[in-house]
Amino acid sequence: MGVLGDLTRTRILLLLERQELTVAELCQILQAPQSTVSRHLKALGDADWVASRAEATSRLYSLAREGIDPDARRLWQLVRTQVADVATAVQDGHRLDDVLTRRRSRSQEFFSSTAGQWDRVRAELFGQSFHWQALLGLLDTEWVVGDLGCGTGQTAEALASSAAQVIAVDDSPAMLQAARRRLRGCANVDLRRGRLEALPIDDAALDAATCVLVLHHLPEPGPALAEAARVLKPGGRLLVVDMLPHDRETYRQQMGHVWLGFPEEEMHCLLTSAGFDNVRIRALPSDADAQGPALFAAAARRRGRARSQNGKRNH
Repeated sequence: MGVLGDLTRTRILLLLERQELTVAELCQILQAPQSTVSRHLKALGDADWVASRAEATSRLYSLAREGIDPDARRLWQLVRTQVADVATAVQDGHRLDDVLTRRRSRSQEFFSSTAGQWDRVRAELFGQSFHWQALLGLLDTEWVVGDLGCGTGQTAEALASSAAQVIAVDDSPAMLQAARRRLRGCANVDLRRGRLEALPIDDAALDAATCVLVLHHLPEPGPALAEAARVLKPGGRLLVVDMLPHDRETYRQQMGHVWLGFPEEEMHCLLTSAGFDNVRIRALPSDADAQGPALFAAAARRRGRARSQNGKRNH
């Protein structure tokens, strides 16, 4: 019971119950230094909760399948049901999925060397993110797109290359000043100061809108999403990017976060209540170097049928 009383150790056991992992992989998933992970693994190993084996130059750890007496196993089942839904453990699960995906990628590259070499060569020649810029070409060049809570204008800058006009809104004078510097070469970006709960945009003026890492700062996200629906045309698309639930309380004091992420069910409810349908939410793959919580992308459509250019309703 003493060993299982530590949250980090139970998080490790939850992970090792699912998959055999190295210390480096555990450090990446737990976002903890090697010394911390190794110390907890030693405590778990001394109590016979984990087993390990050598593979080449690495050592792989797993939940011990043998050597745990029946009473201890029943205790673990009780503890795991209490810990599995904790926000930190849920985040661990997302990062474990990313680690396993990268493992599979490395394995596929080993057995398909040509594809592996091409990925490396392509990155060396053209960089890692050119395809995301190219995908913006899927936007209709006649669209008016809103960047709601534009911050320093990074998203607006990307959108400006493919849209007829970008209306970027933020309530912070400092952020807007930084955005003006960034966007001084983008003639089709209209920067406006305003609150997300009272957007300085006419009804049904936008074909699409983005709201990237903004909602967690708002005391009431619902009114802001309702405003996004108001300024979108019927059938217009909204893209929300924000954090999945986490337990980093320091973000409240350090960065003014009001919400510690949003569960998928809550975001779905917020969007449908604000006037959207066709809601799709998915967790985004995490960057190996990122230190923040996992993110999600929620795409939704304003209720109502869009009108075609000849004035008829599109079905």
